[in-house]
Amino acid sequence: MEKRHKVILVDGIQGDQATPVLEESEELARINAELIILGCESEDDIITQAQDADAILTVGAPMTRRVLEKLPKCQVIVRYGIGYDTVDVEAATDNNILLVNIPDFCVEEVSNHAITLLLAGAKKIPQLNNLVKAGRWMEAKQAQSPMESIYGQTLGIIGCGNIGRTTAKKAKCFGLEVLGYDPYVDKALAAEFDITLVDLPGLLKKSDYISVHTALTEETYHLIGEEKFKLMRLKAFFINTARGSVVDEPALIRALEEGRIAGAGLDVFEKEPVDPENPLLKMDNVIVMPHSASYSDAAFTRLRRSVGQEAARILSGRWPKNVVNKACRPKKDLKRG
Repeated sequence: MEKRHKVILVDGIQGDQATPVLEESEELARINAELIILGCESEDDIITQAQDADAILTVGAPMTRRVLEKLPKCQVIVRYGIGYDTVDVEAATDNNILLVNIPDFCVEEVSNHAITLLLAGAKKIPQLNNLVKAGRWMEAKQAQSPMESIYGQTLGIIGCGNIGRTTAKKAKCFGLEVLGYDPYVDKALAAEFDITLVDLPGLLKKSDYISVHTALTEETYHLIGEEKFKLMRLKAFFINTARGSVVDEPALIRALEEGRIAGAGLDVFEKEPVDPENPLLKMDNVIVMPHSASYSDAAFTRLRRSVGQEAARILSGRWPKNVVNKACRPKKDLKRG
């Protein structure tokens, strides 16, 4: 009898609630692969429990060099979602382990979320909602001013990948001008979405709204810090639906406390779950969300199926749709196409 492939979801248990894996299981069953769900909380847990895995699925477990060197059978790591900042890409390549992500995941959801935060911040929806519900109607009416028009204002997008470009397209529907900063985006592609590319200081100085859509890398860690906030307009509203550590959070807090920017809409934080004592949670001009920009039932169903399909492709001897570490030489020959 043919030996079954072992696929392990290393961080699929939150408390006593197992991550839904129906779609992954269906795709893997087609190639006679067994899916095992574990709740690994440390590098040692992964090394101990997943060292015989043929493939690893992960949401955000620490896939460090130390871990990757202890996975002799592993052919691929499939990361749920777009980001892969929890995986040591160089170490994966050195150990002949393909790293696969799902780059088309949640593009519509996150871009919608960014626009929602922009609109909510511009129209002061949380503050006015709370005042009206508290029976303070006249105070709410007075709190409307100052309020800029959205039409004709400028949105600066940091990171013009799939999500950034889709956000730009939607922003145009509200009459916003769009600036973009991304040293890697193709200029013709940016122009196709009517994004005017500028350098980062220029974007920060000219934008009324600033939305972060860049991946978290060594290069982008704390990309937006003290000096960058000093370049922003006093009326600037700052939005982050990417990764918390792209922003120096203490610098953001100081900028808000000192009134150097008007407000912020945040879906992500440097430390998650966010500390209940974090000053950002106490500010009326800051909208906070629980890292939920990517979520919709439909999006996560598609994500789980895509993750299962990518693992199944590799274990059945085929090249996956998207490889992050393209220089990697896989442990087994894979057919392309």
